[in-house]
Amino acid sequence: MSNLQLRVISAVVLAVVTLGLTWLGGLPFRLLCAAMTILIFYEWTRMCRPVAAMGLGLLPEALLLVFVGALVAGLPASWLLLLVAVMVVVTVVVASMHQTSMHKTGQWDASGLAYAAISGLSLALLRDGDHSGLVAILFLFAVVWATDIAAYFVGRAVGGPKLAPSISPGKTQSGALGGAVGGVVAGLFLAAAAGAGNLAVLGVVALVLSLVSQAGDLFESWVKRRHNRKDSGTLIPGHGGVMDRVDGLVAAAFALYVIGWISATADHPAQWLFPA
Repeated sequence: MSNLQLRVISAVVLAVVTLGLTWLGGLPFRLLCAAMTILIFYEWTRMCRPVAAMGLGLLPEALLLVFVGALVAGLPASWLLLLVAVMVVVTVVVASMHQTSMHKTGQWDASGLAYAAISGLSLALLRDGDHSGLVAILFLFAVVWATDIAAYFVGRAVGGPKLAPSISPGKTQSGALGGAVGGVVAGLFLAAAAGAGNLAVLGVVALVLSLVSQAGDLFESWVKRRHNRKDSGTLIPGHGGVMDRVDGLVAAAFALYVIGWISATADHPAQWLFPA
């Protein structure tokens, strides 16, 4: 089986599972977010921890499990955000009490905890358990997936100057522009199909999410390049690791969560964006 076939099959399976759990919402979706949080942190630490470094034992993993338990249990946003802050502070403080190599490893572990936890938190709270949350997540998926697809095909067809050659040599400025247009079109189509009335505002939101998604992709590419890795892992056939597939999604999810938080509440961020 060719690599392209593996990529297509993996993408279809992932899409079906993700959309199915998104439709169910509630506990099934929180379990998906919890699994993603764990896998992101696992891949992050495999990339960022030096082989010779002892690290901080199982402290970061223990802290993450506490957070995951709280996420699955459906604790309010205030508690989850407090847990993220505590995890990061504890990891940094403990790391600072040790030698230089462990201190550097601890800083990366703290960053990984924040990145993984915020990723799961944003998606879980956006989905919530109502219709508004379902539409918000589908809107997010539409923007991010269309951005990826349009950026790939426009970049290959048009080419031109590179977007960030020192970080990701394959990405072009034309692809970035095409991705942004594709993300906005897909987001507006989904919003219109869902009966949303504030399409002008949602068009701006879709543009922001598309740009943030591409920035998230570049950020993960920078982390991999910083640690001399081509892929974040090997879990997904033909695609690499989980981080390789969700880098843009989790960045955009956090952006959408913050927008919804500012406009509505931390626990129900989709209510303002997509009123029931």
